Amino acid sequence: MAFQGTKINPKRFDKSQLKFYLVLVPMALFMVLPVVYIINQAFKPLDELFMFPPRFFVIKPTFKNFTDLLRTSSTTGVPMSRYLFNSIVITTITVFANMLITAASAYVLSKKKFKLKAKLFALNQIALMFVPIAVAIPRYLIIKNVGLTDTFWVHIIPMLAMPVGLFLVKQFMDDIPDALIEAARLDGANDLQILWKIVIPLIRPALATVAILTFQAVWNATESSSLYVSDETLKTFAFYLNTLTTTNNTIAGAGMAAAAGLIMFLPNLIIFMVMQSKVMNTMTHSGIK
Repeated sequence: MAFQGTKINPKRFDKSQLKFYLVLVPMALFMVLPVVYIINQAFKPLDELFMFPPRFFVIKPTFKNFTDLLRTSSTTGVPMSRYLFNSIVITTITVFANMLITAASAYVLSKKKFKLKAKLFALNQIALMFVPIAVAIPRYLIIKNVGLTDTFWVHIIPMLAMPVGLFLVKQFMDDIPDALIEAARLDGANDLQILWKIVIPLIRPALATVAILTFQAVWNATESSSLYVSDETLKTFAFYLNTLTTTNNTIAGAGMAAAAGLIMFLPNLIIFMVMQSKVMNTMTHSGIK
């Protein structure tokens, strides 16, 4: 009876939560500063961008950086809408294909028994050690020999294998009881039906995390357009904005670079805010393992 009035996790504000807010609110404000800075930079005129000492907040907001970006893009041979279309299609295909491949691979590594299972998962763990720049030359040689250069698929196929995504989903899938899989198999379900109707609905938080990681990697990628594609109509929006802001004069292009940075950042922020609860759930499961 001594604990009758105690609320471990109250649904509404309770004075017992004050000690947590005293720590969490300053941390949240500190972590949101980069987001506020990126937004303010995009709306600063040139004199404020190069002001000394620099100011964090914009004084006289302007849309000139965005209009300059659109005006410069209209003078190029390929319209900006083409680059944007390429990025949207590439990102959409890659995200959904990556989720399916990751879910299927994790199901095999988590619920199937076969030789070399542990070694294959160990290889996936080793792959986590390599940053993309370390495998740039082998990747280029493979893509060239396979014949993917100057094709639309060169943006997609190299991004389908994400070791970190497979690790997270496999760890999450280990929590699914084997008895549930066996019961479905006794009812006549095959592996594809078990994966689609039982496993995938149970691992949605992990797949949401994979979707975010894949989206961020593909949406911001410029490597494929720089190294493997010479046809301008096959290049991505990120490459286009990067080229547009770096080829201009350093001072004159600063405003356009700030506007381009905000345009590239907003989709990442939105998708993370929508799915952040599922990401935290996945990280908790993987950390427990």
